[in-house]
Amino acid sequence: MIFLLYIFFDIKFFDYFHDFVFLYIFVNLNIKFILNFLLKFLYQNKGDSKIHFNKNNKGIMIDVLLGLQFGDEGKGKIIDYLSNNYDVIARFNGGNNAGHTIFYNNKKYALHIIPSGIFYGKMCIIGNGAIIDPVSLKKEIQLLENDGIDVKSNLYISKFAHIITPYHIAEDIEKEKILKIGTTKKGIGPCYTDKVSRKGIRVCDINSDFIKNYADIDFQESLKFLLTLKIANIISYLNDKNIEILAEGAQGTLLDIEFGTYPYVTSSSTTIGSVMTGLGVSNKNINKVYGVFKAYMTRVGNGPFVTELKGKIGDKIRQAGNEFGSTTGRPRRCGWLDLPTLRYACMINGVTNLVMTKSDVLNDFDEIKVCIGYSFIDSVDNEEYSIYDYDNTLYNNNAKPIYKKFKGWNTINNKESLEEFIQYIENEIGIPITLVSIGKNRDDIYERY
Repeated sequence: MIFLLYIFFDIKFFDYFHDFVFLYIFVNLNIKFILNFLLKFLYQNKGDSKIHFNKNNKGIMIDVLLGLQFGDEGKGKIIDYLSNNYDVIARFNGGNNAGHTIFYNNKKYALHIIPSGIFYGKMCIIGNGAIIDPVSLKKEIQLLENDGIDVKSNLYISKFAHIITPYHIAEDIEKEKILKIGTTKKGIGPCYTDKVSRKGIRVCDINSDFIKNYADIDFQESLKFLLTLKIANIISYLNDKNIEILAEGAQGTLLDIEFGTYPYVTSSSTTIGSVMTGLGVSNKNINKVYGVFKAYMTRVGNGPFVTELKGKIGDKIRQAGNEFGSTTGRPRRCGWLDLPTLRYACMINGVTNLVMTKSDVLNDFDEIKVCIGYSFIDSVDNEEYSIYDYDNTLYNNNAKPIYKKFKGWNTINNKESLEEFIQYIENEIGIPITLVSIGKNRDDIYERY
């Protein structure tokens, strides 16, 4: 009897031991699989609930505002309007060839390098992708501070931003005589050329010996003034803070060095990619992309412009819209809105929100046109053909616009016609027009969504 009990308990022990060993091996070999399964099970179908394992994610959020035409779209006013929603306003490209016009306290300001959020007392950053003319910057700061606007407390400059020197300006003036691109002659191209040639001068390179190398007293004094401002490693700041940033673009998509009407373009990237390279931030932090366009179209300088109006209608738009360069004072070439180029610019930049400006300029027009495509004469068969998408190789003076006509509006008495115009553009582009500017004043904007 004792023998039988011994055998029974021995067998039971063996069975239990066998089961224990098997379970132990199974769990240890599959622990990673089990944990992953549980995580997926627990968090599936939870909407925006996510587990973030990236310890460096500080909650940075970046909205971007870009021009979708040839520049001068009215970006400054829209940035000024949106600025109060953000902690930081940051310029990431271009130099003082830009001119963002803002009306503040019934006075007109044209900001060339200082971000447009300065009127709200926001932290304003000039990023490493921008270039700085010290003389122009000093004058701009003094002009604003003379009107009681605190610039020095709120302006931060990347120590990696490059400097425009008197030599760059002189070189630009001489080259323009030959190339006839239509530049602002502000030294922008030569400065960017030196930058990519690895012989540029950055803000962090300025010292007393460098300053002495220049005989231009105004430039020397402006460099000394620059060194009194807040110069910092902007990259570290932007990536270590839980902040909301509005990235302010200069010029427009059709002037981009890569995707514009080359060679009649600016010397920097004006599209979405330059936000990352011009500020040192990651694309994963980009949220909204605002694309700004006029209800019509303008261009400064030379280069193709298919919808350009050279007669009385163009002159009427120019006068009504005060279409004269805020940087150079040059009269802008004016024409009707071009949908193929607008669609192209939205595609390049991944635009999420459209903003239409200067609708009030067209108030007194009984008929308004929009270009929906281009027609060409085939050089071989001498037959006409049409395209309805932008093609950079075909966008030239041989292209003829195909127009759709709209009834004119007055934004005070006939908003129905304006809304019909807006809805047509929305349907054609496939992106909502969330903001519409209906006047020059700061608050002459209505939100559609």
